[in-house]
Amino acid sequence: MNKARAVLIGTAALFSLTACATKGALRRGLDEQRVSLEQERAARLSADSAQVEANANTQRELASLRTDLNGLRTEFGAKIAEVAQGLQFAFPVHFAYNDATVRNTDMAALDRFATVVQKHYPGAHVTVEGFADPAGSQNYNVMLSQRRAQAVKQYVSGKGVDPSLINAIGYGKTRLVKSTASRDMPGAELNRRVVFVIETPANVDANRLTASTGQ
Repeated sequence: MNKARAVLIGTAALFSLTACATKGALRRGLDEQRVSLEQERAARLSADSAQVEANANTQRELASLRTDLNGLRTEFGAKIAEVAQGLQFAFPVHFAYNDATVRNTDMAALDRFATVVQKHYPGAHVTVEGFADPAGSQNYNVMLSQRRAQAVKQYVSGKGVDPSLINAIGYGKTRLVKSTASRDMPGAELNRRVVFVIETPANVDANRLTASTGQ
């Protein structure tokens, strides 16, 4: 074999090896790209599935919230409204004249309220606002209404609501329901009451507020 022919054969072999190496590299690159695309697709499908499940869970939670709050309305006559601090719950929880004892007839409503707070508003701050009828001095009624709020706080905390998240405040004979009713007059009991305010976060889901206020 002459020298020129040997060079040609060597060159051809080198080209052949180079071509094989190039094809192999391209094949590996395509395989890696295919695997990457499959992984990306699988991740996207997983994320979509997780989002669908999260949305379904949210809808179930909202449905449960509506059911529980409607139960408070229909069974206990609760009035629920959106206020600046969050949500206000007005219950038919009243007191005897010059007394701060939680009545047996009001315990079922307070039990249900405690359950709703723990189930749907975990970690939320709750304010118990106490009130009195117009009889007596303002100072005395502030103290009496404070004792009423404190008694209700103690009751609901005994049902599992974290007492560190409950604030009891007495407002005396302010914000009267029946302005002239006191002692044993008709409507006086409506003034001797407590009102709850659940302080919901500023970024609370609007759907939860809508469900809470029954809109």
